[in-house]
Amino acid sequence: MTFELPPLPWSSDALEPHVSAKTFSFHHGKHHAAYVNNLNKLVDGSPLARKSLPEIIQETVNDAAKKGVFNNAAQVWNHTFFWNSMRPGGGGEPPAKVKDRLVQAFGGFDKFKEEFSTKATTLFGSGWTWLTASGGKLEIVQTSNAGNPMTDGKTPLFTLDVWEHAYYLDYQNRRPDFVKTFLDHLVNWDFVLANMKNVK
Repeated sequence: MTFELPPLPWSSDALEPHVSAKTFSFHHGKHHAAYVNNLNKLVDGSPLARKSLPEIIQETVNDAAKKGVFNNAAQVWNHTFFWNSMRPGGGGEPPAKVKDRLVQAFGGFDKFKEEFSTKATTLFGSGWTWLTASGGKLEIVQTSNAGNPMTDGKTPLFTLDVWEHAYYLDYQNRRPDFVKTFLDHLVNWDFVLANMKNVK
């Protein structure tokens, strides 16, 4: 199969003033597109070309010879998941079913936000911060570079991209401000709720 760049689930200016259309012109139009193009070149003519993104990610994560394939496949999947983790008018309090699970797991919604913010702001270098589910337990996970918690048997519920290209045009070096804005104004809790339905 040939992998294609998926469109954003909303217009490029839909998340303004929190994230600018200019950021998405680079982040989606350049970075995400480059991962798609690189992946197609790397798997062209190989058995991996017939696999799904999750299959490629799982099959290449521990193969040093296919590190480039893993990096690009995971970044294609991660970015698509990230776009869906946000929506215009998002953030704030989640639906009751989501909030109840967060309170149960973290001792309170504010405590969840505090832990998520800490992990997102303290992740060294480039990577991702995820809310995941595994064995009925919710957990906040950091992954570096192209890492994806699926490779550890965890189900992603939503993610925040903390590579600098995700926020630098709008926030410069103020990653904590970007994280706060994400939680307060951007998280797509309906997407989280839908993903929770697939786990116990």
